[in-house]
Amino acid sequence: MSADDLVGLLRHAAVTWPDKTAWVFDATDDRLTFADLADRVEALAGSLHALGVRRGDHVAVMLENQPEFPLTWLALARLGAVLVPVNTNYRELDGRHVLAHSGARFVVAGERFTELLTTIAPKTSVERVLTFSELPDGDEPPAYEPAPELPTNIQYTSGTTGAPKGCVLPHRYWTTLAGGLVADFPNINAEDTILTAQPFHYIDPQWNVALGLASGATLVVLDRFHPSTFWQKVREHGVTWFYCLGLMPTLLLRMPPSEADRDHRVRAISASAIPKELHAELEQRWGVPWFEAFGMTETGGDIRMDPADHDEYVGTGCLGRPAPGREVMIADEHGRPVPRGQEGELLIRGVGLMHGYHDDPEATARAFRGGWFRTGDVARMDAEGRVFYVGRTKDMIRRSGENIVADEVERALQQHPAVRTAAVLGVPDELRGEEVKALVVLAEGQQVTPDELAEFCGTKLAYFKVPRYWAFVESLPMTASERIAKGELRKAGAATPEDSYDRVEQQWR
Repeated sequence: MSADDLVGLLRHAAVTWPDKTAWVFDATDDRLTFADLADRVEALAGSLHALGVRRGDHVAVMLENQPEFPLTWLALARLGAVLVPVNTNYRELDGRHVLAHSGARFVVAGERFTELLTTIAPKTSVERVLTFSELPDGDEPPAYEPAPELPTNIQYTSGTTGAPKGCVLPHRYWTTLAGGLVADFPNINAEDTILTAQPFHYIDPQWNVALGLASGATLVVLDRFHPSTFWQKVREHGVTWFYCLGLMPTLLLRMPPSEADRDHRVRAISASAIPKELHAELEQRWGVPWFEAFGMTETGGDIRMDPADHDEYVGTGCLGRPAPGREVMIADEHGRPVPRGQEGELLIRGVGLMHGYHDDPEATARAFRGGWFRTGDVARMDAEGRVFYVGRTKDMIRRSGENIVADEVERALQQHPAVRTAAVLGVPDELRGEEVKALVVLAEGQQVTPDELAEFCGTKLAYFKVPRYWAFVESLPMTASERIAKGELRKAGAATPEDSYDRVEQQWR
């Protein structure tokens, strides 16, 4: 890698690997070489400039996983404009929030989104909504050399605890993240084929694009994550490395075993929040090591496991050590470092972090403390500097003086064969402060009673962590990063005893 901005990465890739396939879009079989990318980005930048897009403008994009999304992103970077990705699941209220809050001037959208966006636009700063095919022809775009700290994105967070906030991400965010994965483990290079299955409005496919440009690796893009066909696609495209997160590992394990499970070229898998209890099983089934990684929309790639520590720490919840360009501190409530081995809030600092939350100085001030970003995660660090994840500071339940990590209870429940996924919340209680409530989504065709689940949970966890209240639901609201949107559940009134089974009173409320 030889550039500190996206435009430089693209130009270097086009010169170094001009005829090599850069992108493969599985659903449509679109294939573009690195030279194709450079040519199409330059032409698209000219079209956007003819439309009126200027340096510093905010342009929203609401497109599916198709080449036009990353092409538009890179073309905006070429002009010095800023991408505002819009979640394709958004509707009137959440879509309007992103468009209005970001101050987007234009929206480039897929055909199926134009009616919605045209309805929303008059209540925002948007001047025009148009499809990709409606972009005007343009001449050569004006000369422009981006600086590493200039913004490329206003990337809205998943909103697990409240309204999404817009992270202002500079060029250096992407080059730092991609460069670390090239220079350090997993050492992605031009011999690799990498894959992403997340929607492009989320951050993963975007940094995969940057990684491909930095390394010369071919990037395969799926339309979305399909557990039943995921490994088939991995084999079909000769993938050598991929990243996944959230429920993906669990859902993959739920698929029926196949004789072809180990018939692939994958040399390593990186994943966030690998279920500790399933880590060894994941490796055994597919015959490839899974490496834990930690990062956030605000900070990029921060902590990751490498081969030197992997074997000893499988299934321990160890995240690994800070990535290049990152420092980590485990701090107390006053922001002071705690002794090694003690739990505290995980703080991060380094190059290439977000500049702050767009148009929200109060939230930015709360997020940063003395140059350190407050992740809101509880962790501990051992004597050698390895970081171990414990849970979310905002996702802790305090019951009769005992701290309960909701994630720990959720992971225990997900080991039951009848459970597809579960969300655990704290319910206010006069006697104990809080009680534990579980909202359970059953696997297809499965049946189980709350008492049976409570008994199972009691074999995995201390008695005080076993939920008192139980509810069965068809589905749970999810963020684009495959995490449960706890904020939406709380807003909907789920954090109450209503409409649930009370294990203590042995009755439904």
